[in-house]
Amino acid sequence: MEATIQTKNEHPRLRELKFTLHRIFRNPSAILGFALLIFFLGVAVAAPHLAPPKYEHAPYQMPHKGYSPTPKAPSAEHMFGTSSGQYDIFYGIVWGTRTAFKIGLFVVGFAGIIGISLGVIAGYFGGWFDELLMRFVDIVWSIPLLVLAMTIVVAFGRGLENIMLALALVEWRWYVRVIRSEVIKTRRQEFVEAAKLMGVSDLKIIFRHILPNSIYPVLIMASMDMGSMVISASFMSFVGLGAPKGYADWGQMVALARNYIVGPPSDPFKFWYTIAFPGLAIILFVLAWNLIGDALRDAFDPKLRRR
Repeated sequence: MEATIQTKNEHPRLRELKFTLHRIFRNPSAILGFALLIFFLGVAVAAPHLAPPKYEHAPYQMPHKGYSPTPKAPSAEHMFGTSSGQYDIFYGIVWGTRTAFKIGLFVVGFAGIIGISLGVIAGYFGGWFDELLMRFVDIVWSIPLLVLAMTIVVAFGRGLENIMLALALVEWRWYVRVIRSEVIKTRRQEFVEAAKLMGVSDLKIIFRHILPNSIYPVLIMASMDMGSMVISASFMSFVGLGAPKGYADWGQMVALARNYIVGPPSDPFKFWYTIAFPGLAIILFVLAWNLIGDALRDAFDPKLRRR
C-alpha cells in the first residue's frame, strides 16, 4: 500500500524513466548487448595496459617483428598470432576497439547533429526550406551509401579520418527523414497548439515539446548505426581506402588476412586465426549495438511499450 502511494507521488518523468529502464533490462537480449558493450568499453579504456604501445608517439601502430608475408600461429609471445607482415593480431584487436568507438561516435554524432537540426527546422516550419531540403535529400538518396562515401574518400584522399567524414556526410540523410516525419506528427498535437496560443516562442516549443517527443526513433537508429558504420568503415579499409598499413583497424586486419583465409590444400584451416579474431571482434561489436537498439525500440515504441 505504501509503495503504491509512493509511486503515485513520484514525478511523472521519474516514474516513466523507471518504467523504461525496467522495460529495457527485463529483456535478456538487452542484457547481453549491454554486457558486450561494457566489455568493449573496458578493453578500450584498458588498452594501454592490455597491449602497451611500442611506439609512444603512435599507439595505434601495430608492432611487428620482421616482414615475412606468412602469418605465425598463436604462441606465448603473440597470443593471437601474427598476420601478414608479422603484425601482432592481439595488439590490433585491443587498439582497434578504440578505433571502432571513434568511428561510430564521430559518424553518428556528426550525422545526427546535422540531420536532427535540419530535420527539425524543415518539419516544424515547413515552407520552401522543407521542400528544397527534401528534394536535395531525394537526390542524395538516389546514390547508394558506400558508392557515395567511397567517391568522397577518393576525392579527399585515403585515410581513416576521411572515411569517417565521408560516412557522416552521407548518413545524415537518414536522420533528416526520420526526425522530420516525427516533428510533423508532433507539431499537430494539442499540447503544441496550446503552447502556441499561450505565446510560447518557437525555440522553447521545439526544445521543450517537439524534440523530447520526437527524438526516440532517432536514438534507436543511432544505436543501430554505431555498429553498421563500423562495418562500412571496415569494408572501405578492406579495399584500401583506410588508414596506412599497420594501423590498428579491424577492417585493415581482415585485409591483411585476405590471402590466408584458406590455407594450403593439405591444411585449409592453417591460418584460421588471421581472419577469426578480427572478424569475431567486428561481429560482436555490431551485435552489441543491434541488441541495444532492439531493446530501445521495444522500450520506446508506443505500440509495444505497455504490453
